[in-house]
Amino acid sequence: MLAHKTIGFIGAGSMAEAILEGLITEKKVKPHQVSMVNRQNRTRIKEICQKYGLDWTKQSEENVAGAEIVILAVKPKDTVEVLKKWGERLQDGQILISAVAGITTEFIDNYLQNRVSVMRVMPNTSCRVGRSATAMSKGSRATREAVEITREIFSTIGLVVMVEEALMDAVTGLSGSGPAYIYTMTEAMESAGVSAGLDPETARILTVQTLLGAAHMLMESGKNARQLCEEVTSPGGTTMAGLQALRDYRFDEAVKAAVLKAAKRAGELGKQHASY
Repeated sequence: MLAHKTIGFIGAGSMAEAILEGLITEKKVKPHQVSMVNRQNRTRIKEICQKYGLDWTKQSEENVAGAEIVILAVKPKDTVEVLKKWGERLQDGQILISAVAGITTEFIDNYLQNRVSVMRVMPNTSCRVGRSATAMSKGSRATREAVEITREIFSTIGLVVMVEEALMDAVTGLSGSGPAYIYTMTEAMESAGVSAGLDPETARILTVQTLLGAAHMLMESGKNARQLCEEVTSPGGTTMAGLQALRDYRFDEAVKAAVLKAAKRAGELGKQHASY
């Protein structure tokens, strides 16, 4: 579906690069199909061209504006300025995929002068290693082709699910911010291992592999988290003692609060940026 499509990126940060790398690595597009611009740092564009084999002469606003698929990957605070500049330049039939946190498709539609298919995505930072958990939702004018193209693009950097746009704040709280929760738990486990006598490197390796193994069990065993937890827990055993400590310190409540507070904040920030 992407083999003969042109793709333009507005923004050249880490998210845009991760998407580009996925597309090139998975051979969904060839470098000559891609153009990219950012607000001011042309050196960054040149670096990306050299790294991925893009044609430097095609990295222009004209080529991005004329691309069949345009990916918006800018900071939320810059969104209004970008939409004011680009909104009237996009034409009927183009697909605009927004990877901007908190900004709704309806808000974007208000800046578009023509019938553009708007899609919204929320990847997470694991896209940098091709392991993103990405949610996507469609705008009111998005076509079936726009949905399938968005899914194909973001499948190159991980897993993709479709959700109603009203749930995007919940997605942000869960999987968008989720890596940070896992990193925090990882740090705590490593620290505990060191406190128990392990050297830091051994504690790190064992912790990371434990997390990887548990994730694969959840993905491949066909069992849910509770079932797997019960399988490794014996009455009066070591795991039971550890789980009791987590309950004593209200681990479940802390995790739920983190997700819900992050989701709430996502909604607040979206309204704040949309009011600029």
